[in-house]
Amino acid sequence: MNNPTQPVTFLLDPEDNQRLADLCGEHNAHLKQVEEGLGVRISHRGHLFCVDGRDQDVRHAQDVLCALYEDSGKGAPLSPDRVQVAISEIPAEAKSNQDEPDDVVIRVRKAMIRGKSLNQKRYLGNILRHDINFGVGPAGTGKTYLAVACAVQALAEETVDRIVLVRPAVEAGERLGFLPGDIGQKVDPYLRPLYDALYEMLGFERVGRLMERHVIELAPLAYMRGRTLSHAFVILDEAQNTTESQMKMFL
Repeated sequence: MNNPTQPVTFLLDPEDNQRLADLCGEHNAHLKQVEEGLGVRISHRGHLFCVDGRDQDVRHAQDVLCALYEDSGKGAPLSPDRVQVAISEIPAEAKSNQDEPDDVVIRVRKAMIRGKSLNQKRYLGNILRHDINFGVGPAGTGKTYLAVACAVQALAEETVDRIVLVRPAVEAGERLGFLPGDIGQKVDPYLRPLYDALYEMLGFERVGRLMERHVIELAPLAYMRGRTLSHAFVILDEAQNTTESQMKMFL
């Protein structure tokens, strides 16, 4: 199959050396991340950039660099995670050629939940279709909330027997045994975002009853070793904070 290559040259505007340095990253780390992620070669002289590679990849890389340069002027420095999100986003041209995903409706006791953005709709659809899913994105994009909604619906439909919500307690270095109090008092602060989502969807009393019967279980990742989680909807929140061995154990 012929994959034509066509280098593209473009100028980032307005010219700002501080924003340029933020875009490139230390020792051009961000540019190398884009190169590896999209299979292109990037060179630049000042604000004049040249991207070489397959035509579609080159256009995607140009969009990524322009979007990141725009973000660099908003105050917070760019991070490798933000660069990866930009790389992972579907190019505008590809989006226009794709069918709009079906409007997935998640029914929970107190609400009907829909994905608003294109990515949220795809995220919900993938959770319902596949056994294992990874949700990657900035904070506040609904990753945890939508996953909990799918879990609550699966429990209501008796597709699963229980819900297990897990989160690494990184602030305590996972050494929860050294903290005062019982297990509930130790882990409660770290699991609060998951509690909030459950309370909104099921109400305080119902969540309390389900937790007493261990139908819903919230636990720190440090307490999951050796567990058997059959017929369960398991959510690992803040998975980026796990170690390699913890992630292997969870999977």
